Amino acid sequence: MRYTTFGRSGLRVSQAFLGTMTFGEDWGWGASPEECRKMLTAYAEAGGNVIDTANKYTEGSSERIIGELLGADRDRFVVSTKYTVSMDGNDPNASGNHRKNLTHSLEQSLRRLNTDYIDLLWVHIWDQDTPIEETMRALDDMVRAGKVLYLGISDAPAWVVSRANTLAELRGWTSFVGVQLSYSLIQRDIERELLPMADALDLSVAAWAPLARGILSGKFTRTDATTGSRINRDAVTEQGMEIARQVDIVADDLGITSAQVALAWIQAHHPWVHPILGARTLDQLTDNLAAFELELPEDAVRRLDQVSQIELGFPQDFIEMSRDFVYGPALTRFDRRKRSQW
Repeated sequence: MRYTTFGRSGLRVSQAFLGTMTFGEDWGWGASPEECRKMLTAYAEAGGNVIDTANKYTEGSSERIIGELLGADRDRFVVSTKYTVSMDGNDPNASGNHRKNLTHSLEQSLRRLNTDYIDLLWVHIWDQDTPIEETMRALDDMVRAGKVLYLGISDAPAWVVSRANTLAELRGWTSFVGVQLSYSLIQRDIERELLPMADALDLSVAAWAPLARGILSGKFTRTDATTGSRINRDAVTEQGMEIARQVDIVADDLGITSAQVALAWIQAHHPWVHPILGARTLDQLTDNLAAFELELPEDAVRRLDQVSQIELGFPQDFIEMSRDFVYGPALTRFDRRKRSQW
């Protein structure tokens, strides 16, 4: 597996991150500690170095298992976790992005992970009731205290991320270096605003659900079995099924698995987008890891692009449509210094 720097930082991260929402059996569908050990070992042997978890994953078991498994090798990994989500639904201050919840959540995560610092701390989701100034200043305090090294934000609008980093740069606070977003052939919505923002601000992207919760693995298209699935077959749209069938066709043509095709497609377009691999078994993870040794043929990439294409909507569509009117005949003699990747 290859490495690159994360956002504007000098932190070296692997192409794929290991997602650990499946670490622990508290939610009824996760992996046992022994299976988690096997997956972590396989990921490390493949060159992976980023472990992605959250305080809420399997009610804290994910962080505890990671802390136990890393042991003396902790410093060889980039440990990332998240705060925001409540661990006590009866306490109104046990959730959100305010200073009190950040302080408490971080201390609890440090204990469960058995470490004295977090490499990458994510804001788990945008909290509309906490001023972004409070969040950024509180996060900066944690960095200055040495409890956190880098910051990211997950599941937030582009304007929120942009405003947060602008405020941080203006006031000398620590900025976000990455965003964590849902991205796959079935869900390409972030190409409208969030991916262009990330590109413009030099933010790396951690992509969760790159297999669309298993739909792109052939789970529904190659067999009728849905036992153990966290999604209902009836919830999958016909367009989603058609995209999945096209992924299957490409996979069969190339002699690889559907999951490998879906993951390789992300890398074909955006090498600074890091798929989060959320497997429940060693076999699933091993199959996923093989995708990072592949390069899809251009015709396969175009085929998948076309079947999964989305409308960018206003204002992007209008801006593109108006280019001749706005810039006139001189447009044909103008070369952009930087071309968009989507």
